[in-house]
Amino acid sequence: VQLQASGGGLVQAGESLRLSCAASGDMFKMGWFRQAPGEEREFVASMSWSGARPYYAAFVKGRFTISRHNSKTAVSLFMKNMKPDDTAVYYCAASNRISGGYDSSEAFDYWGQGTLVTVSS
Repeated sequence: VQLQASGGGLVQAGESLRLSCAASGDMFKMGWFRQAPGEEREFVASMSWSGARPYYAAFVKGRFTISRHNSKTAVSLFMKNMKPDDTAVYYCAASNRISGGYDSSEAFDYWGQGTLVTVSS
């Protein structure tokens, strides 16, 4: 399975950005993680294909929206009111395991190459 993420770039604080990820096969759950320079990779958001509730990291605080668009092979992350602290490489992740949870790296088996998001102040 391959994951292809796109949509990263440079934005100013307060602006919005949408990330997209396409999988080469059907994926039950898909999500996003990010890694800032010098930091550990952290969970951002995830959701299953079944339409159950999405999961968000606490720092999202209503600024980000994850969506599967009724697709088994795609996920997007719409980020608004972005902050310089959101600067990171964002990774798409996916898994067909129903178990394992939704908010840890261990819950996902496949990873995209990462897309850089830079938020200037």
